[in-house]
Amino acid sequence: MVVRLDGRTLTVEGLVAVASGGREAEIDTVALGRIEQRHALLHAARTNGAVYGANTGVGANRHESAGDDGDHGLRLLRSHCAAVGPVEDDLTARAAMATRLNQILAGGSGISRRVAETLATALRAGAVPTMHSWGAIGTADLAPLAELGLTLAGERPWRTGPGPVTTIDATDALPLISSSALTVATAALALHEVRTLLRAAAVVAALAFHALRGNAEAYDPAVHLLRPHPAQAEVAALMRRLTLGAAAPARIQDPFGLRVLPQVMAPAVNAARNLDDVLVAELNAAAENPLVTDVGVRHHGQFHTATLAAGLDAVRGAFLPVLSLSSARLGLLMRPDLTGLRAFLAAGPAASSGLMIGEYVVQDVLTEIRVGMTPTAAGTLTISLGLEEHASFATQGARSLRTMTGLAPVLLGIELIAAVRALRMAPGRLPDTGPARDAYELAGKRLESVDDDRPLGADLESAAAMLPALAEVAAGEL
Repeated sequence: MVVRLDGRTLTVEGLVAVASGGREAEIDTVALGRIEQRHALLHAARTNGAVYGANTGVGANRHESAGDDGDHGLRLLRSHCAAVGPVEDDLTARAAMATRLNQILAGGSGISRRVAETLATALRAGAVPTMHSWGAIGTADLAPLAELGLTLAGERPWRTGPGPVTTIDATDALPLISSSALTVATAALALHEVRTLLRAAAVVAALAFHALRGNAEAYDPAVHLLRPHPAQAEVAALMRRLTLGAAAPARIQDPFGLRVLPQVMAPAVNAARNLDDVLVAELNAAAENPLVTDVGVRHHGQFHTATLAAGLDAVRGAFLPVLSLSSARLGLLMRPDLTGLRAFLAAGPAASSGLMIGEYVVQDVLTEIRVGMTPTAAGTLTISLGLEEHASFATQGARSLRTMTGLAPVLLGIELIAAVRALRMAPGRLPDTGPARDAYELAGKRLESVDDDRPLGADLESAAAMLPALAEVAAGEL
């Protein structure tokens, strides 16, 4: 089982498979040949005139000639190696390496085949560099990619594994770091989690629906065909499947936590699909500056990641309401007038607290997420002696979405615990067969069956950890 890296066909799922070690990267030989051709073109252009970064300085130093400085490439990497901030974990670093390698295979960087093959060797060997997060603003991940470059050059040790070493010359340094590979990789990993969490959220919501004896009229196709927003009918169809065989509804119409789920979840599904399209383009992009083409070297602004930043903002903005709707359903499950069960789904002696503290945890986590919800488009800057006066801040958007995906399982996990507890207390509300029953049985095996007041931490960790498995109940949908 391999994932082909050819600069043309890499997907988000393929990237995640390579980064996680689930599949090996196979390098396309035709793409390697293209790298050689473009490298020769870059050398020719450098010989015949000024080429940004190859024989000149960078940024505001673009008019300064590097002359015959044999250390120009290494000095460029050293000067851009900020090496500050949190250290990226192995999964993220490997995703960034695979992203950068595939972009190089697209053929626009002008980098040498030698460096590309060394990077490929490191990826296959499981070698991982130390890469710090800080130093990018959505116009290229210069600082962390400089760390990768110095590691390939042997000036910094590989953090994991016995990595290879090669020579980095003046026509390799800028082409290696002129990329937002770490930002793209971070965004891709976050999107993969978002899509898993959206499917899991639908399954958990269905369990809450059964526990609350919801009314499935809200998911009727006749309703959603008359206002056909993207993905809304699909979400409704999934909910119909998950609620098939439900007990008689307790109400003529439900609270919003159940009733508006298709309307709230659909924008997140649609935004995630759009971001996937953007990321596929970024993963296979030749966007280095300068760009080496068959008709010569071109200086440009393709490194600006405005489209990626907008896509990340859209997903973050649409995913938050899905999470807040989960908190609303948790509130419904706490109410005896809606469940017909004890307040807070308590068991044991009178005045037991049950899952009361869960609502506090959810609101704490939701607030943590909201604090980071400022759109990246709101940012502005002027740097490098005024030469660079705009940035997308896609990097910050990718980090923020990754933070959301790290916190979201806590919210969905608490709703899952409450729904399973309610269904244990009223088992007749769940159909004997079907996907909701499968999800309930899966969760029931992992969650403690004793409902007396006790610490909830272990249950919450188990609930959060099983969300990917619950998402498989909705596999192939959304």
